[in-house]
Amino acid sequence: MIRPLSFGFNAQTSDSNAFQQNLEIKNVSLAAQAEFDSMVEKLKAHSIAVKIFDDQKVGLPDSVFSNNWMAHLPEKKVVVFPMYTPNRRAEVRVDIIDWIAEHGPASIKIDLVDRVYQNKFLEGTGSIVFDYQNKIAFACESPRTDVQLFEEFCSIIGYVPFSFQSFDLNGKLIYHTNVMLTIANHYALVCLESVENPIERKMLEIKLRDSHHELILLTHQQMNLFAGNCIEVLNEKNESCLLMSKTAFDTLTMEQKHVIGKYSQIIWFEIPSIESIGGGSVRCMITGLFAD
Repeated sequence: MIRPLSFGFNAQTSDSNAFQQNLEIKNVSLAAQAEFDSMVEKLKAHSIAVKIFDDQKVGLPDSVFSNNWMAHLPEKKVVVFPMYTPNRRAEVRVDIIDWIAEHGPASIKIDLVDRVYQNKFLEGTGSIVFDYQNKIAFACESPRTDVQLFEEFCSIIGYVPFSFQSFDLNGKLIYHTNVMLTIANHYALVCLESVENPIERKMLEIKLRDSHHELILLTHQQMNLFAGNCIEVLNEKNESCLLMSKTAFDTLTMEQKHVIGKYSQIIWFEIPSIESIGGGSVRCMITGLFAD
């Protein structure tokens, strides 16, 4: 995770991210730091290992969302991705990639950054939601997710690509797949109703069910409150934990929480400034690392 230095509204990304709100919040950068620190404290209290890097540059409003420019795969690969906007491309840090390679199982580096010169973008585990067990990758098309590059990347890493289009209630493409889809080992949270094409919607549902995931169907309203932006992690006791925001937790029904509770402990975090101004939630703040 990256502790933000200059968190704020990112005008460069707002054209493609309808979740961002340009709100007047006093000392928003300090508010985001306090939310971040509280989240880290709660992670550690639940025996979830976390490595923190401090942001080193001013003027990077979205640096807290580290999962977009880098990803670590269980096949001992670390990937650097091409970002949609110039100020997000400036988030890429060689020192973090080197740290992952030194301290974790990352023997292969895949660098896709130069694809920006072809106007092709693919924003990490924002653009791609992985089913690591079955080696399937899911992506919804958007200005930040080039389908051709997505399929090429899947060919490189040996995953089966599945792409589709997902829309909000205003008919705008969902900017990142990980706000409408979360895949855990035994279940998946998905906003199927955002996939307007009935064939794509049914194929997505079948793909998820056939890979033995119990489906938790989200409404547009729940998606808008970040119920799809979660991440499953294992704590130091090897217990499954599903991480989400308080906003997301509060919008889930008791039945949905019950289904999750069969497999994972839900841990929620209060990050209202980061969610509203940044347009991303808990999943976006975490770059998952795989142990040996």
